[in-house]
Amino acid sequence: MSYTIYVRMKKSTRERRGTEPVPIVLTQRPETLRELLTALVTQGVKDYNERRDEGKLLGYLTAEQIEEKAGEGKVSFGFRNGSDARTEPAVENALQCFADGIYHVFAGERELTELDEAIPWEDGLVFTLIRLVMLAGLL
Repeated sequence: MSYTIYVRMKKSTRERRGTEPVPIVLTQRPETLRELLTALVTQGVKDYNERRDEGKLLGYLTAEQIEEKAGEGKVSFGFRNGSDARTEPAVENALQCFADGIYHVFAGERELTELDEAIPWEDGLVFTLIRLVMLAGLL
């Protein structure tokens, strides 16, 4: 059985442009923020590890693809080299980053502040993850 949730990821910047929610299919419905973050990171690691260089010698991007990838924060051909990512350290890192306040999570309009907090499920719920941009040298 699978469960689809919708997630919007943003950076805390001056740009107020919204991003469209992305459907993410999970193996089960998470009941707490910890379960949600663990499921999202696990799926992200799985997706990352499945992306492989398909042996193309030369790839190209259309203007639309460049614009789309720039909006995501990284322009690349989608190829990767190196070893596979590992799920356990990635989950630990995501949970620690949340605890350290690197990003915030909202379920609809409600901010989730505790890892073991229950998710307030309702129809049409969209999760928003906001990564805070660290500022340096502004003092």
